[in-house]
Amino acid sequence: MKFPAYDISRYTVRQLVALPIALLIISLLFLGFNTLTTGMPVDPGIDFAGGVAVTIPPTADSQAVVEGYFSEYPLKSVGEGVNGGYYVVFEYMPDDAFLSLSKVINEHYPDAKVDQIGETFGKTLQAQALWALLFSFIGMAIVVFIVFKNFVPSIAVVISAFSDIVITAALMDIVGITLTLGTTAALLMLIGYSVDSDILLTTRILKRKGKFSEKMQGAFRTGFTMTSTTISAIALMFVVSWIGQIDIIREISAVLLLGLFVDLMNTWMLNAGILTGYAGGDKR
Repeated sequence: MKFPAYDISRYTVRQLVALPIALLIISLLFLGFNTLTTGMPVDPGIDFAGGVAVTIPPTADSQAVVEGYFSEYPLKSVGEGVNGGYYVVFEYMPDDAFLSLSKVINEHYPDAKVDQIGETFGKTLQAQALWALLFSFIGMAIVVFIVFKNFVPSIAVVISAFSDIVITAALMDIVGITLTLGTTAALLMLIGYSVDSDILLTTRILKRKGKFSEKMQGAFRTGFTMTSTTISAIALMFVVSWIGQIDIIREISAVLLLGLFVDLMNTWMLNAGILTGYAGGDKR
């Protein structure tokens, strides 16, 4: 199989950065609108919004029948569980409504597992997760500036990582992946993946000798191989978790897959474009 060509000399800086910047701006507007209307940039799951999760063991009842049993309650979703069971999620409800729901559950599915997260506790977890994302990003930015001691390459890495998180978060909301403890962990992992590929590119361009286009091509070969290998492994994890109906692993792998494809664009268009304008010399 022929390795994908990456001839950066065919494009100007504006052509390289136009698409990533446009998607970043659109994603920021999208997440900002969500925050103004719902209070959160991404639809929060039960971990952060509070609610009730019911794991129903294998049953002959159809999804329509299950939904009918719980139609009087704030039903959020009914997903497939293990071996023909269901995973039913309800929005937060007062204690009297929860007691009534518990009676219905015990009547139809006495062996079901019920988990409840209070609204206050959910908001506490929500705040802690957002602070974890913020401090992780700030820590990453500080380390990058210390390592390179040069404003333009450092800010290119930070902008690329920031764009990865923002665009991935917007895609999560579009495809219906909620923000939970698991998907927050996936976003934190994505910061690491993003910085890894961006530092590889920046180091190759600034530290090695040779023609700019040759250094860029060499960095692309290494970076593309690393990222494509990671994508393959995570894609396999997604398939296995989907077949095995392991929701949390499926959501984490889905977020990582979205983020890694976004990272390919931001690394080899946005970051590469900024570095071309800074170190390429002959590019404008």
